[in-house]
Amino acid sequence: MDKKKFINDSLKESSEIKLLVLEKCTEDILKVTDLLIERVKSGNKIMLCGNGGSAADAQHIATEFMVRLSHDIKRPAIPALALNTDTSNLTAGGNDIGFVNIFARSVEGLGKKGDVLVCISTSGNSVNIINAVHKAKEIGIISVGLLGMGGGKLAKLCDNNIIVPSDNIQRIQESHITIGHILCELTERNI
Repeated sequence: MDKKKFINDSLKESSEIKLLVLEKCTEDILKVTDLLIERVKSGNKIMLCGNGGSAADAQHIATEFMVRLSHDIKRPAIPALALNTDTSNLTAGGNDIGFVNIFARSVEGLGKKGDVLVCISTSGNSVNIINAVHKAKEIGIISVGLLGMGGGKLAKLCDNNIIVPSDNIQRIQESHITIGHILCELTERNI
């Protein structure tokens, strides 16, 4: 295996996907940014959820909202939390009500009308996230899909979507964190 070629090919592919995000997703990113700014200014919170690498992205992005992303501006905390970070809640919920219901239960307990639920899924087909979106709709929580692979089932369920134009999980995740940073930075600079 030519390691140098592998590195070159990986970085080129990542760059090409980001350019596709620029071309195909800019309007969706702007729409979601405007939604987040409006909801935060209205006193609502941002909840995020995901599985695996997307769970790590949810936690990362929630932290950037709460603490700050840009160190050149001082701003109040933006209320945000990742629903996948409480291991006691996740394991008790998985045991008692089923893994497919863990995020829906957290949305029910923590969410209120007007909040935003950001669902991060590379496939758009995670049942526990789909169930969370159904619960969000019952409550009046606005859902945002940060998706890939054409959006899957979540593309039809979420109120707003940003769908990375790729089927490569690594490249989707790399784009998700970049988009998350953009959403956070634009939001914090406009509140």
